[in-house]
Amino acid sequence: MTGFLNLLKPPGMSSHDMISAARRILGVKRIGHAGTLDPAAAGVLPVAVGQSARLLEYLELADKSYRAEILFGVTTDSGDDTGTILARGEDSAPEEAELRAALASLTGKIRQTPPAHSAVKINGRRAYDLVRSGEKVDIPSRRVHIKAMELVCRREHSALIDVDCSKGTYIRSLIESIGEGLGRCATMGFLLRTRVGDFRLAEAMTLEELAESGGAALLAPETMLGHMRRYELSPSRRRAFRNGLSTGVRTLSEEGDYCVFSEGAFLGIGRFTQASGEITPVKVIQQEAGA
Repeated sequence: MTGFLNLLKPPGMSSHDMISAARRILGVKRIGHAGTLDPAAAGVLPVAVGQSARLLEYLELADKSYRAEILFGVTTDSGDDTGTILARGEDSAPEEAELRAALASLTGKIRQTPPAHSAVKINGRRAYDLVRSGEKVDIPSRRVHIKAMELVCRREHSALIDVDCSKGTYIRSLIESIGEGLGRCATMGFLLRTRVGDFRLAEAMTLEELAESGGAALLAPETMLGHMRRYELSPSRRRAFRNGLSTGVRTLSEEGDYCVFSEGAFLGIGRFTQASGEITPVKVIQQEAGA
């Protein structure tokens, strides 16, 4: 049993809880997820089963989309409404034109600092574990790409926004930056992840639906890696690739990882380097999805 699942995580469950439930439903041991969602958040949770778990690192590279609620009037230590309030201020939402201008100013490539209450690792330990143990947390800023950000609606004390962003983006930090740009206290309310690469909310299934479908719910891994480049390998080199041997190529010029296919069959992930002029297997899938 191998493939991906597009699961819908409800509020109140951790990503780990979802994996444990899916493991029981499918009766498999090898299973993992990409892109942790906070327990209070909801939305798309990509899950890999069997050999496909070896491909999770490539899902982490995919762009993501969110719908988020901005709550005006408070800032918290966690960056969302579950944290301890640090400051209070004007709680009415700015005018629509001000909101749109603030969103536009943060669209593009920006630097942001992940929240202290996050899963970012510092010297091998999660930031939130350091905070809970009373240790000081100093997280370096990182460059992220906010590809699009739109105002969905403005309410009396809040606003809803849609965000398309690169991997590594923290919506809690983004909302704090929006508040700073408006001269307001702001924190994140509800968060819904609507997309991770080719995993979309409209096709996500609940655990109850997974229990009804079982293994039939598994998606072929190659169908969910559309954010990666593709290379078609000669059928004569198919066995060589699966045996871990490199193949010289003339049609590639851009270095990096590729999804490797041969006559429509997904073989795994290969890495092309210009220095060698070869594509080398880095993740080999020995069976076709569902085989």
